[in-house]
Amino acid sequence: MILEILTPEKKLYSGEATLVQLPGIEGLFELLDNHAPLISALKSGILKYKTSEGEKKLNITGGFVECLNNKVIVCAEGVAA
Repeated sequence: MILEILTPEKKLYSGEATLVQLPGIEGLFELLDNHAPLISALKSGILKYKTSEGEKKLNITGGFVECLNNKVIVCAEGVAA
């Protein structure tokens, strides 16, 4: 699937991913290849994603995610250091 991770300042990632784990307001959830359409609010926490280069983690401070047509777009309010 295609994953894009955006903040108000810049695009942090754009490319292929096999798994995305997100901190939803109701708890952690994962998106896999060909996931059903979804829109969800995110809370502060760890966003994990797997690419051909391995697993990566970002500490986000909330936002939203949209999954549609095998493309996941994460709009993060910010990324904590």
